[in-house]
Amino acid sequence: MSDYRDYQYQDNAIMHNLIYTLRPLLKMLDKDKNRCILDLGCGNGYLVNHLISLGYNAYGTDASEQGIAIAAEGNPGRFFVQDLSNNELPPELQGLQFDTIISTEVIEHLYDPEKFIDFCKQALIANGELIISTPYHGYLKNLLLSITNRWDEHMSPLWLGGHIKMWSAKTLGSLLSGKGFTVTQFEGCGRIPYLWMSMIIKARLN
Repeated sequence: MSDYRDYQYQDNAIMHNLIYTLRPLLKMLDKDKNRCILDLGCGNGYLVNHLISLGYNAYGTDASEQGIAIAAEGNPGRFFVQDLSNNELPPELQGLQFDTIISTEVIEHLYDPEKFIDFCKQALIANGELIISTPYHGYLKNLLLSITNRWDEHMSPLWLGGHIKMWSAKTLGSLLSGKGFTVTQFEGCGRIPYLWMSMIIKARLN
């Protein structure tokens, strides 16, 4: 895995991707089942703080020291700096039994997504759940981007810290299956079906 960019979070406002992924993501959670949640790449902590306000037991990590400082203003002791290029949780979290890992809009930034899924597998308890959101790419959306000549804008090589992996439901599902997960749910988010902005895949560790 590689580090992903510090996006210079300014406040604790809702992060852009959660505007259209938050509602379907929340529908995938159940307080009785998802009792200890870790948000990997939590940014400014909006999701974790929102989950805590709903009664969930949630923690977050991110490579951005600024993001973590903002996140911790709401719930100190719940957020920690973590470099995703190594395979260890922050010491404060190593004794917790995480039954759920959430990662929103992170995997498309990583050079080694297989290593990232291995890390998630290691951090989860048996039969734990992994919920990942990432920009959606499928045949119809890719075709429309090509026809309208928007690939350079969509995948600009000048975007430092931008997206370096494009995922479809098939490719992400295949990665998860190959790592010992069973995909249990899929949701497209934002825009009309098959032109979705993002997708959420939920998988259970076998």
